[in-house]
Amino acid sequence: MRACYELHKAPIRHLQSLFSSSCFLGILLVALVLLLPISSDACGAPPRYVSMMLQGGSKDVYQAGDSVQYQCRPGYMRIVPSLPVSSVCRPDNTWEPLQEACTKKPCPQLGDPTNGQVVYVNGTYQFGSQAHYVCNDGYYLIGTKILHCVLSGTTMEWSGNPPQCEKILCQPPGQIANGIYTNSHKDTFEYNEVVIYACNPSKGPDEYSLVGESRLVCTGHNQWSSGPPECKVVKCQYPVLANGRLVSGFGKKFSYKSMVVLECLKGFYLEGSNTIACGPNSTWEPQMPTCVKVSTPLNTTPLNSKPTVSSVSGLVLSACIFQNSLTAR
Repeated sequence: MRACYELHKAPIRHLQSLFSSSCFLGILLVALVLLLPISSDACGAPPRYVSMMLQGGSKDVYQAGDSVQYQCRPGYMRIVPSLPVSSVCRPDNTWEPLQEACTKKPCPQLGDPTNGQVVYVNGTYQFGSQAHYVCNDGYYLIGTKILHCVLSGTTMEWSGNPPQCEKILCQPPGQIANGIYTNSHKDTFEYNEVVIYACNPSKGPDEYSLVGESRLVCTGHNQWSSGPPECKVVKCQYPVLANGRLVSGFGKKFSYKSMVVLECLKGFYLEGSNTIACGPNSTWEPQMPTCVKVSTPLNTTPLNSKPTVSSVSGLVLSACIFQNSLTAR
């Protein structure tokens, strides 16, 4: 009876094992199917191009054999000879590749201005290009220096009117009190023209000094190389240095840019600059230095000092005492 039970039990266990294996394989296949990319018989959105765009709207899905048509973007035109502008969704779900079939439209070519030139930044005058204007030496620019090639409606044009190059002229420089400049009779001065200022003779005991640049140059339109100078009396006081003296630059008067050299007496050292000049405000520049006393060390007996009478007598007395002590022994 037990043997019959065992025979019936074995097939049941075998069936359970087969059933468990089948279930496991089924679950594994389902998982693999879920993990694998879902294949589709369709193409995605058509590719984008720099110079071209789709005619009409775009769909999310295209079937194999569907085709799309491209057209040039605004500011672009077809390349000659023409290249294909239609693409087909292929059976492998990819789009037939295209080359860029359009190129940038050109703007009208610009001419060089009189007494100047135009420079195209990237070497072309196509859509998006820039034109820079430069004037010849002695001329200045009136108008916009940089123009851009832009699309206006359906036509290409430059962003503004071309500038002009005008001759550089300067108005007369400023008049100064107690002074004059060369060619003061002229109403205008040309580029790089020079005027030179000079001071008038003084009616007083002290002469005028020219403070600033005496030579001015017309460097730009109504622009001089510097402002006008001044003609005024500049007189510095005699440079008195306590515990010091004047080494060079002696004189009775010290006018603008007069220069002197100073030094300190023995036992003093100089604090500041030893060379000073008379400045435009009748003061010494840099400011007057000072002489500072050299500090002396504490009193000590020099190593090479001569012996005194007291020191010699002390040595003799010590020697006698030492000799007497030896005799007593």
